[in-house]
Amino acid sequence: MSTTEQIDVDIVVVGSGAAGLSAALAAAGEGARVAVVTATPLAQTASYWAQGGLAAALAVDDTPLLHLEDTERAGRGLVRRSAAEILVNEAPAMILALQQRGVVFDADRHGQLALGLEGGHTRRRIVHAGGSATGRRLVRQLSAELVGRPEVTVREQRRATVLWQEEGRVLGVVCDDGLAVRARGTIIAAGGAAALWSRTTNPPGSLGSGVLLAHGAGAAVADLEFVQFHPTAVTGVPGREGFLITEAIRGEGATLLDPAGERFVEELAPRDEVATAIWDVLQRTGAAAVQLDMRAVDPARFPNVVEALRHSGLDPATQTIPVAPAAHYVMGGVVTDLHGDTGIPGLYAVGESACTGLHGANRLASNSLTECVVFGARAARAALGEPAIDPTGPPPAPAPADDPQRATQDAMWRHAGLVRDAEGLRELAADPHPLARLVARCALLREESRGSHVRRDFPLTDPALDLHHAVVRGVEPRLDVWR
Repeated sequence: MSTTEQIDVDIVVVGSGAAGLSAALAAAGEGARVAVVTATPLAQTASYWAQGGLAAALAVDDTPLLHLEDTERAGRGLVRRSAAEILVNEAPAMILALQQRGVVFDADRHGQLALGLEGGHTRRRIVHAGGSATGRRLVRQLSAELVGRPEVTVREQRRATVLWQEEGRVLGVVCDDGLAVRARGTIIAAGGAAALWSRTTNPPGSLGSGVLLAHGAGAAVADLEFVQFHPTAVTGVPGREGFLITEAIRGEGATLLDPAGERFVEELAPRDEVATAIWDVLQRTGAAAVQLDMRAVDPARFPNVVEALRHSGLDPATQTIPVAPAAHYVMGGVVTDLHGDTGIPGLYAVGESACTGLHGANRLASNSLTECVVFGARAARAALGEPAIDPTGPPPAPAPADDPQRATQDAMWRHAGLVRDAEGLRELAADPHPLARLVARCALLREESRGSHVRRDFPLTDPALDLHHAVVRGVEPRLDVWR
């Protein structure tokens, strides 16, 4: 198929989740012409389903330094401090800016922001909207503003399948239907890859398409061995398999119970600890699930979770909920600097598609939406500094989609799940799907257990690998130090 239509803009954004919307609005706010290409309708991205909130040091007993310390503690010796400092320092002003954009956050009876507590945080610093509907309300508000901007063109249900390049510079994207978009700056904000695992909290489209798009153009990728398994995803309930139960509910007092009805873990430990503890219980007892007991939690605090569970025949006010870990968030992605720059001229990446080193080996809860908004705006401003280049030839033809087969998703869960070993990873490294192979190679290189990466054959953390990240610039990864 040849290209059938061409749009010329200043910035093209691939993806319309929180990161893509933030980038597009920041560019439009500078007077730029912007195109947003999205595989889903607006407001139906993975960000829409995010139940967590936005983390920011807003309480009187909190500071950005404490937020930084919690981020680094959760990241298990791999957090890139310079990236984390940007996040924690810019987060409070970002919350105010979102309020000025019309996002309404939950408040207490005095009208002050109601700050929640989640795993790994030592202070209440999570801002929610509609209880566990934060992603939905954030994306809806930003999408509504976006479509009202005359300088923004939105093309929904279009998949960017190839980057338009000449002499090493990215000049835009080409979509599956032949649409070509030429731009000074191209921003990949296509979300994560957790749906590459068969058991996941993510929508089916979270397959790492943006990561493969950028890597195919020569961009480096890193930290793909680190996938966060959310501890509390519903299991064994028809129609709700993988439905995420936000840890904010544990922040309000919900507990986790083993098959004997006993607590077995500190519920507000970082996610890697809680998920591994649940996995150990399941392996030891042969049970399919542990039980989340939220009967002491006010159902009105989390209306969409309660409604979804009741619709499936479970009443969390009177019953415990069967849960088990599920693939949720990939810490790795396209390597970028602190402005989203990939090192390929004209190409930027933000959100879960990107890897700045912010999350290290295990993301701190609710830092992801904060990252999307903070770094989305930074990438837009940087991309506007790219020169306008006239192409010397036509855009390339669309490339075929490279979606994984079910066998690949099963293999990812089996060989790159919560616990891995060399034998399974070597088998996965021969999988037909390119992203599965990259994950396996990064996991094979890291011969230790750290954060969300647990090796059965290397059960200890190697202090010599602190700050070392598995970076793939071609086919094989190598360990680079990031500070």
